[in-house]
Amino acid sequence: MSKILFVVTGAQHWTLKDGSQHPTGFWAEELVAPYRAFVAAGHTVEIATPGGVVPVVDQGSLAADANGGQANADAIKDELDSIAQLSAPSDLHDVVLDDYAAVFYPGGHGPMEDLAVDATSGALLTSTLASGKPLGIVCHAPAALLATTDDQGASPFAGYRATGFTNAEETQAGLADKAPWLLQDRLVELGIDFQEADPWSEHVVVDRSLFTGQNPASSGPLAQEILKAL
Repeated sequence: MSKILFVVTGAQHWTLKDGSQHPTGFWAEELVAPYRAFVAAGHTVEIATPGGVVPVVDQGSLAADANGGQANADAIKDELDSIAQLSAPSDLHDVVLDDYAAVFYPGGHGPMEDLAVDATSGALLTSTLASGKPLGIVCHAPAALLATTDDQGASPFAGYRATGFTNAEETQAGLADKAPWLLQDRLVELGIDFQEADPWSEHVVVDRSLFTGQNPASSGPLAQEILKAL
């Protein structure tokens, strides 16, 4: 079957507007649920991070209340521990898009710190969009789209319908007042036709080859939509 590239944040914190560092990384469910779906369908998943750094999981994403109970939290942790490539990811700079049938970006607050300003990631996103290959991005990972602007501030993603972690969800999570900027606001400024559903509900938006999910609960359904396109 095909190879699918996961681009994972290498950030371990998110710098808040007061300059303090909020510990973060990638969100467990947003990596595990799509990984599980793609592998079960017979595809191979390869992981890359900026600089090839070993990514860290946001510890909050392993909590019982983030996973519907301790049993599910333990299961997510076990699945995460079984993904050996997380300990030795590829360097995003070495990625060759032609090697992959699709590209997927898990979320967590980490992308707000590094991928939002990573030129290599921005170039990959632009190339993936131009190729027509399925491009999946979930929750806070659409922050990476901010790195796709040209010298005039224009992005090839402008005009696309998409979703991501909403202002309402950031407020309910308790971080909106501390955030240096809010994802939904910045995506709208980029020219995205932002599609917002009820907080924490499963919500997937497909526009041509761009597949986006609003929040952690949307990551599994998002993967299923991508599989239909492969």
